[in-house]
Parts: sequence; structure tokens; C-alpha cells
Amino acid sequence: MQAIILAGGKGTRLRPFTTNFPKPLVPIDDLPILEIVLRQLKHYGFTDVVLAVNHLAELIMAFFRNGEKLRMKISYSMEDQVLGTAGPLALIDHFEDDFIVMNGDTLTTINYKQLFDFHVNNDNDLTIAMFKKQVKIDLGVLEVDGDKFVNYVEKPTFCYNVSTGIYVFNKTIVNLIEKNKKLDMPELVLRAQHAGKKIKCFTGDYSWLDIGRPDDYDEAIRVFKEQRGAFLP
Repeated sequence: MQAIILAGGKGTRLRPFTTNFPKPLVPIDDLPILEIVLRQLKHYGFTDVVLAVNHLAELIMAFFRNGEKLRMKISYSMEDQVLGTAGPLALIDHFEDDFIVMNGDTLTTINYKQLFDFHVNNDNDLTIAMFKKQVKIDLGVLEVDGDKFVNYVEKPTFCYNVSTGIYVFNKTIVNLIEKNKKLDMPELVLRAQHAGKKIKCFTGDYSWLDIGRPDDYDEAIRVFKEQRGAFLP
């Protein structure tokens, strides 16, 4: 089974860690985040991987080479301009009928095989891995009707359905991407919806952490150390 990993971003929110270092190689405990992702994918049967690279690509390529260290087949697709989070897919010349597309900095315990099977068994064109994210507001929130006070809620927690940055595509989705033009994943998903493609969301009993900011990164390291066996089955 095939996975396309988007590993070309600059990781600007995680500076200074990513000033001279590609975000997919930032360590979580003793392993680069991208190596954790690759080990997980291999465990669930995804051994054909394409890394879409750009920023500091030579470091990523030198580290993972052709995948022999992990007993995987790793190839590379190089973009010479910024193409967003979906645009790099148009540069890849071979896709299986269905394949995983994901960010290279994703820390999760998702079962990739269950996600893939959900996609195939439902005959989806596009599947989005979804996570229920709790967001705590460390302020007193006012509920009002116009300028009339209604209620005061101290430091509430809200729950949102968020994208994990993990998808399964049927290869027909790639036809919606113009070559060498910047396109981000939310726009591609909406484009697929407007084209009448079948899109479903997958959820399950798994954890997912965003490591976009330094505080998030520190939390990810802590959680990984405490639950290493869950992240590396």
C-alpha cells in the first residue's frame, strides 16, 4: 500500500527549532517525528512511500535515503517552488488506486489500516481523518444578545471536529490539482465536494497532537515518552 507524505514545509510556527532544520526531522524524544510516522505506516502495511520535499530537502533525503534502514521503499518528489499542502501531489507521476496522503509532522496513534479500509469499503473518493479537539479558553466568556448581558462562563472548554492532516485519496482526486500552481488541502477538499466526489470523515479511539508551536512540541514530547508503546506498536 502507498502513502504520500508532505514534508516540504518550513515549520515557521516552530521556530527557532526549524530555522536550520526541517520540521519532519525535529526529534520527539530520541526519534525524528517523520521516522515515527514511517515506522507506524510500515507496521500497518504501507511500505511504498513518496516524500514530497522542498525546504532543506537534502537533509531529509540524506537521513532516510531510499528507505533501506526501515525496510521500506522511499522515493522523493521535489518541488522547486512553494505549492501549498496539496499542490505537490500534481508532481508525482505514479499513484495506486487509493493511497494515504498526510503531513510529515503528525503525531497520532491512529490505525492507518482501519482508516484505509474504511475508505475502500465505503467506496469513498476522499476520506478525512477527524479528531475531536478540546480547546480551553482561559478567559471569562460573555454570552450576550446585542448589548444585553445573558450569561458569564468562566474559562469554558469547547469541542471541535478538526482535520488531523491525514487523508485517503482515490487517484481521481489528483485530477483536480493543476500542475505547478499553489493549492492547499482545504481548497482541494472543497473543490472535490463541488465536483460531486464522495467524501466521508473517519473517527476512532486514537490520540492526535498538533506540534505546530513550541508549547505543543513540549507537550508532544511528554506524551510520547509516557505512551511510547501506543505510538510505536
